[in-house]
Amino acid sequence: METIIRKENMRVKLPAEDWQEAVRQVGSVLKEAGSITDGYVNAMIEAVREFGPYIVIMPGFALAHAAPSAEVLQEDMALITLEKPVCFGSANDPVSVMLCVACVDQDSHIRALQKVALALGEEDIFGKMAAAGTVDELYDILHHE
Repeated sequence: METIIRKENMRVKLPAEDWQEAVRQVGSVLKEAGSITDGYVNAMIEAVREFGPYIVIMPGFALAHAAPSAEVLQEDMALITLEKPVCFGSANDPVSVMLCVACVDQDSHIRALQKVALALGEEDIFGKMAAAGTVDELYDILHHE
């Protein structure tokens, strides 16, 4: 099976006091990977401030992203779970699983989201992810292994 998100781009039980910190946490994974700059992390936070909690797309799950820009150095994705769920002000709160998608253009953005949508189609996958105690466990859940 194709790897959707590399294991080194996954973290479990990260601390976050609020949604902004949660976005920074998932963004920092891609920053460490050399895929995005601080500017992309700031753009993700600004997008939620401007447009509301539209990134909380399923109960307990947020898809952090911003428009493709020069702040994206390479296409990449990161997946984290939070130590304690945070609220974005969405009907799907609280969020305990976050995916960050960084794309260089609209086409890659759509392709990335299609891959993720297929992988996340399994019933209660977010509950299983939130309960994962290790990155290996999280990886296996996402890749249905």
